[in-house]
Amino acid sequence: MDCLSSDEEISFVMEQPTPSEETLEGIQTLITNYKITCDQLVQEQNDLAIIISNSKKMTQDCRKRSIKLAKSLQEDKQSHQEQMDSEMVRQNMLSQEEFKLMKEIQDVEAALTEEEADYEHLREQTDVFTSVPDKMVVFKGKTADPGNVQMFDMTSRIVYPMQEGTALITFEEEEVAKRILSMKKHQVKLDDECHITMEAQPVQLMLPRLVEIHSEVCPQRILISNLPKMDIETLLSRLQIHFHKARNGGGEVEHCEFLPDSGTVVLTFLENHIAKGLTDLEFHDIELQKKKHTVRVTPFLNGNIVNLETKMMVCPRTVLLTGIPQVEHDSLQDLVEIHFQRSGNGGGELEAFLYNPLGQHTTALFESIAPKKGSSKL
Repeated sequence: MDCLSSDEEISFVMEQPTPSEETLEGIQTLITNYKITCDQLVQEQNDLAIIISNSKKMTQDCRKRSIKLAKSLQEDKQSHQEQMDSEMVRQNMLSQEEFKLMKEIQDVEAALTEEEADYEHLREQTDVFTSVPDKMVVFKGKTADPGNVQMFDMTSRIVYPMQEGTALITFEEEEVAKRILSMKKHQVKLDDECHITMEAQPVQLMLPRLVEIHSEVCPQRILISNLPKMDIETLLSRLQIHFHKARNGGGEVEHCEFLPDSGTVVLTFLENHIAKGLTDLEFHDIELQKKKHTVRVTPFLNGNIVNLETKMMVCPRTVLLTGIPQVEHDSLQDLVEIHFQRSGNGGGELEAFLYNPLGQHTTALFESIAPKKGSSKL
């Protein structure tokens, strides 16, 4: 027999007896239990329907929210792409602007370099012009108002090669030359039975209209001034010997030339670096005529024609006679001159006459006349 302690709790459950299905009471109890179970199932079904409805609603809300989020994401993506495109365009524009600015900077630097080179060249030219040989001049003119300044005239000298069997005639009056040219054909009588026919043509001369000369310092030449009056050959020899010596800053001399119009001497060295050192020193003591003499050494300028524009001009008083045959006649030139002096032949007073027979080569020299602009004479 088991003993139970006082600490243990003992409970007795009285199991209800299950009514028998064979009795009416048992059947009613079963029906009641089934109704309770059915009500519970119906309640559960209703709860489940509510849960399903809520889930469907939640699903719809989630779908709507997902669509909205997808649309917003697409819009953000499109906006981002537009911003990227805009930034790319801006970046390209900035790159082009940077390239353009770099090109402008390079152009400005190139122009600045060129300007600096021009400035250096002009500074060198200025230094040269300020160190030209001194020349004493005496003013013997008259002062006048600035508005009444006398202009300078330039005399042209043009060498004109003549063709064989031609002659040039310069008349004193332009009208005579025009008349001779208008008649064109002229018959010059040599004797009673013989005459020759020649043709009068205008003389076309090429004259310079614009001449631009670029001058620069010659690296091999120097100009020596302040020289004493002495024998030219001795002077050139002494200068060549002095500037040939290295201790005098010189070098090997290629050529030495005296310029009579200015009384200066041009010395040419074989090497380029000699002249600069001599011109920087400028004044040199040389033994001339058995005593020390100070000469001045300045740079020598070379001039190059960089631009030449010409124009054609017709000599107003000179006529060209062509077609003169070879005639064995001692006084042919005199007969031609006499023919064109006679007013009956349309001629007038002659100022110059030049004849170039067949088989010979002759050149004519034309000079302009200052009082009559555009006129020229032989």
